[in-house]
Amino acid sequence: MSTVADFPTVDLHTGVQQFLNKGALKHLIGGQWVPAASGETFPVHNPADGSALADVARGNAEDIDRAVAAARHAFDEGPWPRMSGRERGRIIYRLGDLIEQHLEEFAQLESLDNGKPLTVARAADVPLTVEHFRYYAGWADKLEGETIPVAPPYAAGARYLNYTLREPVGVVGQIIPWNFPLLMAAWKLGAALTTGCCVVLKPAEQTPLSALRLAELAQEAGFPDGVLNVVTGFGEAGAALANHGLVDKVAFTGSTEVGHEIVKASAGNLKRVTLELGGKSPNVVFQDADLEEAARGAFNAIFFNHGQCCCAGSRLFVEGRAYDEVVERIADMSKSIKLGPGMSADTQMGPMVSKEQQQRVNSYIDAGAQAGAEPRGGSSLPGGNYDNGYFVQPTVFTSVDPGMSIVREEIFGPVVCAMPFDDIEQVAAQANDTEYGLAAGIWTKDIAKAHRLADAIHAGTVWINCYNMFDAASPFGGYKSSGYGREMGHHALDNYTQTKSVWVQM
Repeated sequence: MSTVADFPTVDLHTGVQQFLNKGALKHLIGGQWVPAASGETFPVHNPADGSALADVARGNAEDIDRAVAAARHAFDEGPWPRMSGRERGRIIYRLGDLIEQHLEEFAQLESLDNGKPLTVARAADVPLTVEHFRYYAGWADKLEGETIPVAPPYAAGARYLNYTLREPVGVVGQIIPWNFPLLMAAWKLGAALTTGCCVVLKPAEQTPLSALRLAELAQEAGFPDGVLNVVTGFGEAGAALANHGLVDKVAFTGSTEVGHEIVKASAGNLKRVTLELGGKSPNVVFQDADLEEAARGAFNAIFFNHGQCCCAGSRLFVEGRAYDEVVERIADMSKSIKLGPGMSADTQMGPMVSKEQQQRVNSYIDAGAQAGAEPRGGSSLPGGNYDNGYFVQPTVFTSVDPGMSIVREEIFGPVVCAMPFDDIEQVAAQANDTEYGLAAGIWTKDIAKAHRLADAIHAGTVWINCYNMFDAASPFGGYKSSGYGREMGHHALDNYTQTKSVWVQM
């Protein structure tokens, strides 16, 4: 059994210490840091050991009302949507610079709050966040309309100029998940802010810290009051935001079940909705692939971020004679993963984000074994001072049936189901035999076969001989129950703009 001595942790950054020692952390509403209307707070825990990190304001419908009113005022009366795009872009770019200057601070906050390895937050979460804001800062002065040649048949001989304007949609409610707290906030905020929208951001109750620190830097960057508001709290706050009659659009990333509720809530004022929801992504390995590379890729596809990825490659399909070799490689690698606190430089996989999530994932592992699936792999749990942490053993299931819950349902943890297949037609059908359609992976040296399968798979992203590749310029989103609308790229700008057609008689 490991002990705390096995996990030398990094010293807390001074900025992190100061942030966590402020006392109860407040909402940002209309440029002011204010407590919850009820005066209530709730604790935020370190998932590595269950200890409390900070107390945070517990928002409810009244807090959402105040935040939406502030955003509405900032949109209707404030300078943000009336600035030149270039000026907005400079402020957004400045925010990216400030985040980069505080990279270590944000990386530690993400590691403490979410449990992910500090090395991953440093290398991926924070740098991707910086680049995301910089990418959208560049779009701020490029939201162009068009001129359209028109000649109505009932107005023969008359001349008209017809042109379009792209205008911000208005006040936006954005509800952020807990698996990539800072990065998912950036995914939502980048496109909304660059178009001139004003935002009420509701981070997940498990991981609100980096969103609050981001809001502090947004003030420093020069965002006018009310442009970005942050309300922390539980589902009641998110529901109030989704239902609010003065919100013009809601963007949500999270479970498919909650996505259904968001859509129902939008009916009141027919607000726009974009949803990035769950997944049960197929990862297909053909026997002509580089099997060592494919096994390593499949390993990372499921165990990256502790399996807490909506696009995790949780259904592994391996062709024919390659099945045993690939599965054995992945199971062996899973046994060597070092589980531990995110703040240790030695940690390769941290804990689940919460006790609830730990119990959920373990219940699926138990259900799979009881249904007859064979669990393989697994690393030693940390133990010692981390007995109270929310750790789960990485698990590779073989001997699975397509009807098992571990194959059909999103587990959102380090659990993969490995299944053999015989040919491309069979695996295409198996890959699509799911309510989800977020992502997929294909591993083969035959590029024609890869394109053929990529065309057949019903998913918003397909990776060929790679997995979990992201760039701010490339769109991301789902088919079927994985949602609709796209994050990132110029496609995301359509979510936050509306088109006005103007006619002028010449």
